Amino acid sequence: MLMDEPFSGLDNRLRDGIRDETLAVLKEEGASVLLVTHEPEEAMRMADEIALMRGGKIVQRGAPYNIYNAPADKAAVAFFSDINSLRGKVQGALADTPFGPFLAPGVPDGGEVDIVFRPQHVGIDFDRGGRGPNPTQMAGTPARGVVERARFMGSESLVEFRMDFDGGMIRATVPNVFLPKPGTPLWLTVRRDRCFVFPARD
Repeated sequence: MLMDEPFSGLDNRLRDGIRDETLAVLKEEGASVLLVTHEPEEAMRMADEIALMRGGKIVQRGAPYNIYNAPADKAAVAFFSDINSLRGKVQGALADTPFGPFLAPGVPDGGEVDIVFRPQHVGIDFDRGGRGPNPTQMAGTPARGVVERARFMGSESLVEFRMDFDGGMIRATVPNVFLPKPGTPLWLTVRRDRCFVFPARD
């Protein structure tokens, strides 16, 4: 069965219920389905296997867990979630960044890489000593940022920082309510085990 964005015209609450009922019927019937969607949450929720397409070609194919946790490139990470990205220059298989060095095997000296990480993998500390509402569990160099804005999103808070090292923005999410005032300086760290390193394309 081919289903081309079948739930796109429904509001969110109705969509979830209809989607789950449809999936249950299809599984009960043992039907094979090709579902076309532009919604990453829908793909993750319904698919046994995802084929991520770009420019009319399949760029990655696999189980939802594998594609989410081992994306083929920067754009694949961005399809499934918001991202932060840092550019680093490689020397001796290490990319130097304000958050410390990152492994970049196979990239020649002088080459550049993009270090990509999701907002939920940014640790927030009140000081360089690691005291904060959302500290990371992986060691790294803290980098100072100033709160630009903070918003409560329901189950989590989204905080946007203007970073001292380049004036760029980094987003972090914190469970529950955490709404520091704009202008508040805080220290950020990044989980090494949740970062993706790709050769820079532009």
